[in-house]
Amino acid sequence: MSDTPYDEHFVSWFRAVTPYINAFRGKTFVIAFGGKAVASEFAKTLAYDVNLLVSLGIRLVLVHGARPQIEEELREKNLESIYHRGYRVTDAEALDCVLDAVGSVYLEIEAMLSQGLPNTPMANSRIRVIGGNFITGQPIGILDGIDMQYAGKVRKVDAEGINAQLGLGNIVLLNCEGPSPTGEIFNLQMEEAAEAVAVAIRADKLVYLTDSRGVTDPAGELLDAMTADEVAETMKTGEWLSTDIRRYLPCALRASRLGVGRVHLIGFEQDGALLRELFTHDGVGTVVTRESLESIREAKPDDIGALIALIEPMEAEGVLVHRPRELLAREIDRFSTIEHDGIIVGCAALYAHSEEEAELACLAVSQEHREWGYGEQLMKRIERRAKKAGVKRLFVLTTRTEHWFVERGFKLGTVDDLPARKRDMYNYQRRSKVLFKTL
Repeated sequence: MSDTPYDEHFVSWFRAVTPYINAFRGKTFVIAFGGKAVASEFAKTLAYDVNLLVSLGIRLVLVHGARPQIEEELREKNLESIYHRGYRVTDAEALDCVLDAVGSVYLEIEAMLSQGLPNTPMANSRIRVIGGNFITGQPIGILDGIDMQYAGKVRKVDAEGINAQLGLGNIVLLNCEGPSPTGEIFNLQMEEAAEAVAVAIRADKLVYLTDSRGVTDPAGELLDAMTADEVAETMKTGEWLSTDIRRYLPCALRASRLGVGRVHLIGFEQDGALLRELFTHDGVGTVVTRESLESIREAKPDDIGALIALIEPMEAEGVLVHRPRELLAREIDRFSTIEHDGIIVGCAALYAHSEEEAELACLAVSQEHREWGYGEQLMKRIERRAKKAGVKRLFVLTTRTEHWFVERGFKLGTVDDLPARKRDMYNYQRRSKVLFKTL
């Protein structure tokens, strides 16, 4: 069978996900989703994706809600849905509806995860789903004079019990019911239960499947990454956000600040959204972290392999001059790098030619990150390093990006304006433009 573009794409993609597979094996993820996700047309494919995560050695806790199913039970019994501060006021009759709806959804999810028909993604799967009283609930009590009755909040999470089951290779499936030491059952909010579980078991990731593609700005543009502080600012207004996002953001904020490494908010109405968020560099939703995903630092010897991988495509295009590994090893202290989520996506180097003149060289940003402003951040980093070293004038040689540098304060010069040593090394075959900037 001959190779096709599809075959090449598949091979390239499969190789690209390998670092994520290696990084995620043995890690603990909490995935939370409401009743809308269970009732959607993508519920079956979500089960396929969960099965894949388990097959890759990821420890999974699933936390589900049942809000629309509860609403349906209430309508059938001619009961009114009453909310206060986002919590359902749950009397004895409403609690019966909650128990019926939650139990039904739980069994539906269990059935989906038990599939194993031939010619399906879950063929030959051996998923064991474990539930139980891992969450202890307590009553909310009286809010603003309103008795919330059987509406509850999380009192305690049996982290040891959950981790024991995960260690046996089981999926732990939890619902939004919280039994209490008094023998009562309280109606919990799914998003709060997921938050409490993720914090208690020290999860590496908490993923919320929502009714929107993620957090957006007022113009509707997706925010692919946010720090906890940025989330806090967005929550002060956020009228444009979807219902799910408004409910989940406070939980994402608290979980992030309490030690959960990554909190993801992605849409359940996009087939494969879970896999695309976890196994592609850019993802498809919003990731919340305590600190920024981006960091700029000076290069280290361990970075040489990543730098080669970054600049080789540009060397092949003739954009950059070839630098062998040995040269990079000798000059590694001249380089600054920018990382996104732990991966080097850009670099730049500073070469001093005199006490007052230096060269900005090897400014490179990966193809998929060239619209993120990383090039300018690296340029400013090099400028700060140069100023600190006493450099008065910075110059750059380029064959492709003359206008980009001009827009950022560089002025066109000539070869004769270069320092003597650099002028002697100038490659007249490349015909690089020479640009200068006074610092």
